[in-house]
Amino acid sequence: MTATLRLGVNIDHVATVRNARGSGYPDPVRAALLAAQAGADGITAHLREDRRHITDNDIARLSAELPVPLNLEMAATQEMLDIALRHRPHAVCIVPEKREERTTEGGLDAAGQYEHLGPIVAALRDNGSRVSLFIEPDARQIDAAIRLGAPVVELHTGRFAELGGKDQADELKRLADSAALAAKNGIEPHAGHGLTFDNVVPIAAIPQLRELNIGHFLIGEAIFAGLGPVVQRMRTLMDSAR
Repeated sequence: MTATLRLGVNIDHVATVRNARGSGYPDPVRAALLAAQAGADGITAHLREDRRHITDNDIARLSAELPVPLNLEMAATQEMLDIALRHRPHAVCIVPEKREERTTEGGLDAAGQYEHLGPIVAALRDNGSRVSLFIEPDARQIDAAIRLGAPVVELHTGRFAELGGKDQADELKRLADSAALAAKNGIEPHAGHGLTFDNVVPIAAIPQLRELNIGHFLIGEAIFAGLGPVVQRMRTLMDSAR
């Protein structure tokens, strides 16, 4: 029997809309609670160095109020490590971060940053958070995750989402092979970035994947259909693939 695929909803861009006016609304914590009521298994929030969307107060409130696990996305910096150690979220996903980027561009170079990442992964793990590395679907990066002792990898699906035809099919195979390699080595594979109603089913059908994290598309669609129905539809599509 194929394992259930969890859905993590990223609520960053509710905060983006809020911050555009400098007001207190829309409230990302309210969005997180609505998503959980609609069937989200967890909530993801990325606290960026420049605080362009999620704020420190958002993380404090999410930590206190969520009925489902919080997955904190963060760069591998001392500031973010200190925040994660203080709040002790269920999961911490270490992602690459460049101040000038609009969104996360590609996966973390876990192999190239092995020495830097080692103490951070160890500190988070020892503090009780489940550490994930957001990486490209690449055997070298998975090997680095194994050596770092990360229990989870999140495979970057951005290239898959942007491609078409044979190129997309090739990228899907790369994702499937990487998920299988991770699982074979005792690492739980997740996936995310750029997933929509139109492209989620082939990703959700990869049997080793245990969780998808989806944000921007869901928040955008929620403008037209409401967050609850949008989360429920994504949940249905994911379940149909299993």
